Amino acid sequence: QVQLVESGGGLVQPGGSLRLSCAASGFTFTNYRVNWYRQALGKERELVAGITNTGGSTNYADSVKGRFTISRDNAKNTVYLQMNSLEPEDTAVYYCNAHYFWTDYWGKGTLVTVSS
Repeated sequence: QVQLVESGGGLVQPGGSLRLSCAASGFTFTNYRVNWYRQALGKERELVAGITNTGGSTNYADSVKGRFTISRDNAKNTVYLQMNSLEPEDTAVYYCNAHYFWTDYWGKGTLVTVSS
């Protein structure tokens, strides 16, 4: 069955780093663009970063540019989100999304808390 499983979330101090992983199975991963979204308490879900199916192109929300890096390893069916210089405003549940034409798959999310 189709699965997207996020991992790597946790509690980190401001200025710290985390690396999130999204492991995919049950579909042809190399066809899919993958995005990271996040949703903070009481706010709408927002797009954080995206990467094309080959990894040749990426995009980022203005709020994370220069701090976050998205990458993928198609041999491992995994996408990563390296998050540096974390701020309290980055606190949210982070979701992995795989998108191909009219098909979207979602993971269940991983919680990132940035607090001292």
